[in-house]
Amino acid sequence: MRNHLSAKKSIFLLLHISLLFSSLSGVCSKMASRYTDDIFSIPFLFWFGLVFVIMFGYAIIWQQILKRMPLTVAYANKPVTLIWGIIWGSVIFDEEITWNMIAGAVVIFAGIYFVTSEKTERGGERQ
Repeated sequence: MRNHLSAKKSIFLLLHISLLFSSLSGVCSKMASRYTDDIFSIPFLFWFGLVFVIMFGYAIIWQQILKRMPLTVAYANKPVTLIWGIIWGSVIFDEEITWNMIAGAVVIFAGIYFVTSEKTERGGERQ
């Protein structure tokens, strides 16, 4: 039982590390957008190529997570990338974190909580 719980925690941690990794693709695409005047420039190709590398790695990890975790649970955790996006925007791009951004993230997380905590009609148990 203890091993099973430890394995679940490890997969959950891997899920969130992969979501953090995935959120970095947005950073790279924003960096690439700074060089759109010359899409064949080395900086553009580097940042745009990095988006593909990150998403390729994320796709492989995502598939491994789905082998060990229900899709509903894994997918319900994906909006954590919103939080990372807000953090990256503030830290890397010096963007201001507004109350509207925070309120929007709260609404999304509340909606996800309500959807994933609904009881099934058949068994009445939480999924």
